[in-house]
Amino acid sequence: MKELSEMLIENGASIFGFADLKNLPEGIRCGLPTGISIGIKLEPSIISALKDGPTNEYIEEYNRVNCLLDNLSGLCVEYLKDNGFQAHAHSVTKSKLKGKQLSTQLPHKTVATKAGLGWIGKCALLVTKEFGSAIRLTTVLTDANLPVADSVEKSLCGDCVECVKYCPGSAPTGNNWQVGMIREEFFDANACYLQTRKWMKERKLNKHICGICIAVCPWTEEYLNKNML
Repeated sequence: MKELSEMLIENGASIFGFADLKNLPEGIRCGLPTGISIGIKLEPSIISALKDGPTNEYIEEYNRVNCLLDNLSGLCVEYLKDNGFQAHAHSVTKSKLKGKQLSTQLPHKTVATKAGLGWIGKCALLVTKEFGSAIRLTTVLTDANLPVADSVEKSLCGDCVECVKYCPGSAPTGNNWQVGMIREEFFDANACYLQTRKWMKERKLNKHICGICIAVCPWTEEYLNKNML
């Protein structure tokens, strides 16, 4: 759908793709068979400063990109509905965590892997060839007939352990992700959460956030090196 693609690009999407979600439970995809995964890259100069831990500038960038993603998903839903399709925005800022599991029923990164945008890294974030993990994601669910991509089903992290080595909370276990694995097999979300709480107290931040694993990822560093002035 050329017009939809052009609209996403014109309104700031850095990357996007279409995913076949029919093999997922109907309830978590609102009964809709297709997902549109949309990503916006994070500012290189802000990400490069995260190797020493989270900053208030990163929080501002995080919030800025989330607002842009919510706007993009809203425009996408409006476009699809105007063309006679069902559509639902799975908002980046309103996807609620599921109890103590620190997870959502339909993570944006799951849709992104099914849309061919990247794989899940040892840090439990989406890793893309274009931007590493320096992106934020959102999802639109629809019944539009879109050209879905081949799903990415295994990690390309290989023997790299940079995020394992530098994580101050020891959250990544070092295992590579592949489709069907539960997160606990390669990442301890509670350890990550406890470390972000520590950052909040030490640096007087107003959000559970870190970002070190994003900054040290070689795929992210490649993006930063190409785009830093």
